Amino acid sequence: MNSDRRAGPSDVLRPRNVGAPIKRTEDPRLLTGNGEYTADRKPDRPLHLAFLRSGQPHARIARIDTAAAQAAPGVSAVLTAEDIADDFKPVIPFSRMPSYYATPIVPLASGKVRYVGEAVVAVVATSRYLAEDALELIDVEYEPLGAISRAESAVVDDAPLLHEAAGTNVLIAREFKKGDVAADLKAAAVRVGGRFEMTRKAPLAMEPRSYTAEYDKRRDGITLYTSSNIPGIVRDAVSESLDLPGHRLRVVAPDVGGSFGSKGSLYPEELLICITARKLRRSVKWTADRLEDVSSSSQAFAEVVDAEMGFDKNGVATSLQADVIGDVGAYSIYPWTCGLEPVQVVSFLPGPYKIGSYRGAVRGVATCKPPTGPYRGVGRPIATFVAERLMDLGARALGIDPLEIRRRNLVRAEEFPYRIASGIIWDKTGFIECLEAAAEAAGYDQLRREQAEARKQGRLFGIGIASYAELTGIGSRIAVAPGMPINTGSETAKITIDSTGAITAAFGVASHGQGLETTLAQIVADDLGARFEDVRVIQGDSDEVPMSTGTYASRSAVLGGGAAKHAAKILQEKIQRVASHLLEANADDIEVTDGKATVLGTDRMVTFKQIAKAVYSDMKTLPVDARDELSATYTYDPINGTTAAATHVAAVEIDPATCFVQVLKFVVAEDCGRIINPMIVDGQVHGGVAQGIGAALLEELIYDEDGQLLTASLVDYVIPSAPEVPVMNVVHVESESAVTGGFRGMGEGGTIGAPAAIANAIADALSPLNIDISILPMTPERVFQLMEKAKPKSKGNADE
Repeated sequence: MNSDRRAGPSDVLRPRNVGAPIKRTEDPRLLTGNGEYTADRKPDRPLHLAFLRSGQPHARIARIDTAAAQAAPGVSAVLTAEDIADDFKPVIPFSRMPSYYATPIVPLASGKVRYVGEAVVAVVATSRYLAEDALELIDVEYEPLGAISRAESAVVDDAPLLHEAAGTNVLIAREFKKGDVAADLKAAAVRVGGRFEMTRKAPLAMEPRSYTAEYDKRRDGITLYTSSNIPGIVRDAVSESLDLPGHRLRVVAPDVGGSFGSKGSLYPEELLICITARKLRRSVKWTADRLEDVSSSSQAFAEVVDAEMGFDKNGVATSLQADVIGDVGAYSIYPWTCGLEPVQVVSFLPGPYKIGSYRGAVRGVATCKPPTGPYRGVGRPIATFVAERLMDLGARALGIDPLEIRRRNLVRAEEFPYRIASGIIWDKTGFIECLEAAAEAAGYDQLRREQAEARKQGRLFGIGIASYAELTGIGSRIAVAPGMPINTGSETAKITIDSTGAITAAFGVASHGQGLETTLAQIVADDLGARFEDVRVIQGDSDEVPMSTGTYASRSAVLGGGAAKHAAKILQEKIQRVASHLLEANADDIEVTDGKATVLGTDRMVTFKQIAKAVYSDMKTLPVDARDELSATYTYDPINGTTAAATHVAAVEIDPATCFVQVLKFVVAEDCGRIINPMIVDGQVHGGVAQGIGAALLEELIYDEDGQLLTASLVDYVIPSAPEVPVMNVVHVESESAVTGGFRGMGEGGTIGAPAAIANAIADALSPLNIDISILPMTPERVFQLMEKAKPKSKGNADE
């Protein structure tokens, strides 16, 4: 896979570690089977959980008979909502948003069930096998209340209510406005629009959700090992729910086998396993099987967008309006709320473009499905899909090349900071630079010539472009989820040199595969003046820093890296002060590099180990007031965060016999600011694009009219394999952001841009047949149906 870096300001005097393609320090243990995941924990004589899950989409629980299960071999307890009612308080995903209803989060269904797969009864036994056997002995009587399988049917007047207290199935409604959209659309030279949809997706991490609650009798405390990327947020929520002080509840995210957002929320099972461990005073384990993971973990997308865009005669977009209905599933999620996904669709819909007037309205609607939650890209994949389809439709209507119409509409360098029509402010980022770099790397003009030749041969060859922008590393001034009351806009780093001279850097962020142990160590090593191999990074442990949150919203490099730089600088100054006494020199004349402090212009030096010994052990070397603990903690808040951007170019060919879409070429030009580790950045781009290919061509959770999931296994839910993922060319445009370190987030970008670029390429390939693309994934079946519909009907058929 090719990668190219365009020189930027950060290429001047680049430090030794930041910017270097250092191999990931995590990989040796992970590749040799020496990692430790939650399911690998081996507490003393643990009990095991199994859940009886609802087979009904929406029903009242009339009766539960657990007597036979309680008497089954190895069973320690059988728990229903009634059995644990006094052991917790419901967790409420609060929000300041108007027109929002917060559904309570409880460990087990109480009163009624709202989707197939919702946990109703928990069995605790000495093994998972015995717990599963006991599930078969439980008898639950349901009274069906009517399923709601689609968001459109949930808003009709006679639809059953999933949450009677809400009085409606619309759990969230928002609208963004700027200017007079109706007048501008009326005055437009060209108006283009349509109904666009991205269907439900499963995040499908390699490791299913897994929890181990280890009970400590000595302190009547619990350590929850969880496959989560928000251990600090989970700790605070469980502590509040169970009325368990934070010093008696430790939450650790060990090695985590991927998340893609699905492990970024509090789950009922996390509450239940802690309640069970506390109630039985025993350690308890649970790992989802694949069916449980697909059918009960949070899901993605599921929006329908009716949108229209107006252009003047020169191809400049003047106006945009959209009405969005989002299928948010049965519950809100904590802490992000059910507004996270659908509200961000209308927030980001104007994208990186200068659109004068805008109206975006959204409704998040409850249905009989698992909740929608964070998924790589959050709202922006479908927002980008819609905006980029409209750009291509406008280009076609005006006879302008798709590349040129974007040149005319993207925010340019001299126009930053730029407030888009929904109110989001982009800081100075390489919008145009990414567009031009992607076109150059793709050989755009040559691709068009190849397309013309392919069409002469009757081949269905298409080229698609997608440009997008996203907020990353968001600070305290902007809520990650609209109206969310908890602060997720800061991050803490604590760096310590112990009495042996060893360096430990602890962070609140939690890795689930991004290589944070490596990239954060690179930053610490450079800014502290240490050797990279001497830095140990700890993350994902709520006990390690005063306030731990986690990893989400492309924030780890921006916030974790910013905190690391500040803490490292404070600690370096302490090292200089101690070294000035030991070397009898002015602190300003001390240079700290490679794990030692040296007097400038001399060979007089002391190592970190010698400095640590002077501070902690040798009481005669330093005056009392110079024995400053070699530790520094810093909480960093970037206030607004920063903007990342990219342009994707895809070339595809459609086989008219099989209707399969083959991605022949894929180019990404992205601006993630100053690059910490180009090898890891490339890996994130490649993985994101692969996931975006799945969203564009293959992946779909299909529910029938009765709310039953029809694609609950990997036989039916299809993800990309190696043949579906092309060789990629990645170009890096490094324009440093104003945040500490000049970093921008980039972990979600591949998934944001790829679906739209592929959709535009498919539409371009099918344009000779007058076929348009408005729904993703564009599976072979959908391509076939579109091509059949487009075939001219014979007179005989017409007469019939």
